[in-house]
Amino acid sequence: MGNQLDRITHLNYSELPTGDPSGLEKDELRVGVAYFFSDEEEEVDDRTPSDCGFTTDHSPAEEGPFVVSEVEYSAFCSQECIFSKLRENEDLNVYSAKTLMTMCKPGDLLELVGTAQAPHWVIYEQDDQVIHLHKGEIRKDSLLEISNGRHGRIVNNRYRYRPLPADLVMQNAAGHLGLSSREICWTNSESFAAWCRFGKREFKAGGEAHSAEQQYFLKVHLSGSGVHTLVFRSLEDMIRERRRVDASGILKELSLVNGGKE
Repeated sequence: MGNQLDRITHLNYSELPTGDPSGLEKDELRVGVAYFFSDEEEEVDDRTPSDCGFTTDHSPAEEGPFVVSEVEYSAFCSQECIFSKLRENEDLNVYSAKTLMTMCKPGDLLELVGTAQAPHWVIYEQDDQVIHLHKGEIRKDSLLEISNGRHGRIVNNRYRYRPLPADLVMQNAAGHLGLSSREICWTNSESFAAWCRFGKREFKAGGEAHSAEQQYFLKVHLSGSGVHTLVFRSLEDMIRERRRVDASGILKELSLVNGGKE
């Protein structure tokens, strides 16, 4: 493929990304990525607040916003930006669950973050109730209870797809309550929550047809070591690998994939 990425057309999906089509920098492309998937289920665990990188003090003066050390990403399909998590372009501050509830409305996507673990995504319903995929089950829980000391933020615009109306988002989420194990076609909380909001089958396991032309490019922005670009055949694969990077030793893993710094 070389260093020049030709523009590739999307498959004939009913919706297309609506974000920035600026694409990839020419000198960053790496192909031939090898990666491993685990049955990552999941992520809301029994760690103490200090294990998650936060203190237990939730006094009014400590309600946020807070800054968290995180890996930053951007992702592209056919040179269309479909995902962006870059501090230079957006507010990546996080808030306590109590504060976050005052900022949310039904149908919002929320992301709970902690140190050395994949973020947990939920759909906000109302009051403190959220709907999410957790340990192989679609369930409704209290945001205050599942946060377990982790802080969070609203991530409605993290994916650059056109969102569904809020009532349809809630219909998608509530309509799957109680499903478990083999009835579920999502591999993690992010894929489920994003599917509820955007309705795109690419978020489902096996929901996307593979083709030689259709590729996803994940740019991993590492402080002090440049940008590493990984290539995937499906959105599902890209999401799972990005979450694995969040939850594991990224410098070691990326050095194996990319052969060191760029």
